[in-house]
Amino acid sequence: MTAKGIAASVERGVSDGGLSPGDALPPVRRLADTLGVSPGTVATAYKELRRRGLVVTRGRGGTVVAEVPSVASRRPPRVPQGLVDLAGGHPDPAFLPVLRPPSVVAPVYGSHRASPRLAALEELTRQWFGRDGVPARHVTFAHGALDCIARLLSTELRPGDAVAVEDPGFHHLLDLVPALGLRTVPVAVDGEGLVPDALRAALRSGVRAVVCSPRGQCPTGAFFTRARRDELAAVLGDFPEVLVIEDDHNAEVGGAAAHTLAAAGLERWAQVRTVSKHLGIDLRWAGVACDAVTLARHDGRMLMTSGWVSHVLQETVAGLLGDGAVRALVAAGEEAYAERRAALIGALRAHGIRAVGASGLNVWVPVRDESAVVNGLRTQGWWVAAGARFRIAAPPAVRITTATLDVDEAPRLAADFAEVLGDAQATYGG
Repeated sequence: MTAKGIAASVERGVSDGGLSPGDALPPVRRLADTLGVSPGTVATAYKELRRRGLVVTRGRGGTVVAEVPSVASRRPPRVPQGLVDLAGGHPDPAFLPVLRPPSVVAPVYGSHRASPRLAALEELTRQWFGRDGVPARHVTFAHGALDCIARLLSTELRPGDAVAVEDPGFHHLLDLVPALGLRTVPVAVDGEGLVPDALRAALRSGVRAVVCSPRGQCPTGAFFTRARRDELAAVLGDFPEVLVIEDDHNAEVGGAAAHTLAAAGLERWAQVRTVSKHLGIDLRWAGVACDAVTLARHDGRMLMTSGWVSHVLQETVAGLLGDGAVRALVAAGEEAYAERRAALIGALRAHGIRAVGASGLNVWVPVRDESAVVNGLRTQGWWVAAGARFRIAAPPAVRITTATLDVDEAPRLAADFAEVLGDAQATYGG
């Protein structure tokens, strides 16, 4: 058997569930003896599996399947019937407009590769970014935030390169980076976003790209203040070759002002904004503002793959962005989300429980035992997300999506949370 065959066999085991996160692979020499190949062949296979994010090596602990193997993203478990779903991170449908695609779609000859962006939507996109001081000379479109980020990282970096990410951070991004064959370098987050000293340490270690959120950070709700943005820009100024990608997916409903790195005069930068959180989760469209080099690389790769974002989708988005009634609905949603976050944080505080969530759709609650809290709240009728999906080295917590949690429900959830914590302390001690 070849190294490629061994790696493929392990990958199939992970994909079909035969190998689970944390399962140990045989030591190199033992597997070599079993398969009748050289130890070097097995070592090469394990090296390829590590490079692709399927396994990790833990010193004397050997090689084990990664907690988040890159052959499949961390899909949340199915919500049990009868529970209140506060785990998904989704907006309240009451504040999403009815989607109205164009009533007539005329056939076209050939393709849209020569003119991939509708002029009307391109202008609306420039206005959207320009409103918050983001340079909008160079804009383009993508099929969503992760689509854009994946394209930018794959054109900018090579397998084995390092990417700095927020910790805790967006779980799909934490899956994406190793799936691209890149190394993840966690950067600590506090209430104002990336911690400057932690970012500097990551940059000094050789990272070639940074991915972060200026507001509505998932899962903590952190947002950049002007002072923090300026601190981070000063740190990044010493590393002008590093590409900084901002994911401002909560731009319209985050409940925080925009103090973005994209507006800080960096040499290499991109900001991506999506409409999923305020116009509809099925609108797989993103606007991107960036420097000229990044634009050329992004669009060059897109030209060779999907070519363009559907013009039917573009017309739908343009119609919504230009609709005053839709803007009023979105504004009402932003106000409601802020009230719901504050209600739960205040209710938890009344029980002596610390929680954060200054912007966005979620509240992040540090706990000692994630499983005990998740399972305890399940017995009370609530379904929340264990923090393990969102963190690398950060301490344990649970994420509660408050977007659909009515203000008058917050006291009951907080009381149940306090009861669960009391039960967990009595069970596990200390």
